[in-house]
Amino acid sequence: MSGLELVPVSFADARRFIAEHHRHHEPPKGHKFSIGVALERELVGVIVVGRPIARVIDAEGDTLEVTRSATDGTPNANSKLYAAAWRATSAMGYRRLITYTQEGETGASLRAAGFRVIAERPPRGGWDMPSRRRTARSVANITRFLWEVP
Repeated sequence: MSGLELVPVSFADARRFIAEHHRHHEPPKGHKFSIGVALERELVGVIVVGRPIARVIDAEGDTLEVTRSATDGTPNANSKLYAAAWRATSAMGYRRLITYTQEGETGASLRAAGFRVIAERPPRGGWDMPSRRRTARSVANITRFLWEVP
């Protein structure tokens, strides 16, 4: 028994946890829902699920995306969060849950939760476009992998 238990977490608390623990992204701006995982009543991880960042992926309106997942390093916390996120997504009537990893990330937690890689996205210079200006982030120019629950 791992002692990990799923707990409710507000979006504000999830954002604070992500700001403190995520390696390379800022907290997301919005969400559909967030889930926490605790060990002995101490929050050790959060997952945030929202609409897909790439809107074309959700043409049918039946897809959600894990936009952030962060833990303090507690073993199995991330895979427990991914599995819970899929159960909640499915219970809400959505048919797909996707997420991305970057080159160099193993995806072990995703595989443990039943996700599989469905595409490789080549590096891009960033999201700055003439029609929508954006500040360059440290994650530009990195290959990404798109994962989905089968």
